[in-house]
Amino acid sequence: MIVKNEEHTLENCLTSIKGIPDEIIIVDTGSTDRTKEIARKWTPHVYDFEWIDDFSAARNASFQYATKDYILWLDADDIVEHDQVTKLKQLKDSLSENIDAISMKYLMYDNAQKIVISYTTRLRLVKRNKGFKWKGLVHEDLSINDSYTCLNSEISITHTKTSPTPSNNRRNIEIYERQLKKGYKFNISDMYHYARECKVHKKYETAIQYFEKCKNHPEISLENNMFIHHQLATCYVMVKQPEKELELTLQSLALDVPYPAFSCRMGEHFLRTGHIEAAIFWYKAAYTQSLPERYAWSVADQAYHTWLPHQQLALCYQALGDQKEAQFHEKQAKHYQNDQKKKVDL
Repeated sequence: MIVKNEEHTLENCLTSIKGIPDEIIIVDTGSTDRTKEIARKWTPHVYDFEWIDDFSAARNASFQYATKDYILWLDADDIVEHDQVTKLKQLKDSLSENIDAISMKYLMYDNAQKIVISYTTRLRLVKRNKGFKWKGLVHEDLSINDSYTCLNSEISITHTKTSPTPSNNRRNIEIYERQLKKGYKFNISDMYHYARECKVHKKYETAIQYFEKCKNHPEISLENNMFIHHQLATCYVMVKQPEKELELTLQSLALDVPYPAFSCRMGEHFLRTGHIEAAIFWYKAAYTQSLPERYAWSVADQAYHTWLPHQQLALCYQALGDQKEAQFHEKQAKHYQNDQKKKVDL
């Protein structure tokens, strides 16, 4: 783990995995609170790392201290829920030495809304002697210049999103901006994540500039390319260019099977123009069209294939005077919203 000023979250994280790891390694990047004091209650392996605006450098330093066969990484605001602890213990007891890496689902949980807002899949457990390295200034990823065997597990890790302080809220984008001023040359992954940070901070013009550089780039996977089209469409709407939203939506349909977000965008387009039957077709496609398994590795927003299309279908059927169908979809929308209000047992 790498940590900084995590006194409010670290104990919960470590408690959730108690008894699973054979050693716990915590690298502190400059805490000024009780983080290191809490860490030392759990492990003697607490080390300092001079912060250099590079998350990968810090994570790679933490990996160098590992001595066991496999390395599991966590953030201080991650937890392993009780039902997942059992799965993780079973994996540890049965893991074949022929497996080099294990992927796990990553659930983004919003504490304020009490719902899982998005999810993805990430490499979470890797064999130490394979030499996996972290790359990327922020939103770093594990990579390796060699082939490796991967087990895609059903285990999930939950990222508990707390209300950020003003400094933490701007931390990532400020890292990118400082590096740009120093003349650091962004690779395509840096551009992609910088664009996402700009969108979060409502710097839509800059986000558009960098998303456009990433769109259709050969190093970007098809799944992430679809996500980029989605993010670009949102940015163009925010700068009052709705025609670009429709253009990007149509482009996405030429790339792959309909992405739920774009099915909803098509539904919204037809709803705005009064073509209710066409809107119904696309909103139904949003939750009935299954995506290929490879999309598990891209970011998926729960809303677009669960409660949102049902909510909009209720509006469509109300417009047609079909109260029975409208009520059915209202109930479905509430069902999904309640289902996503999943309580994380800390």
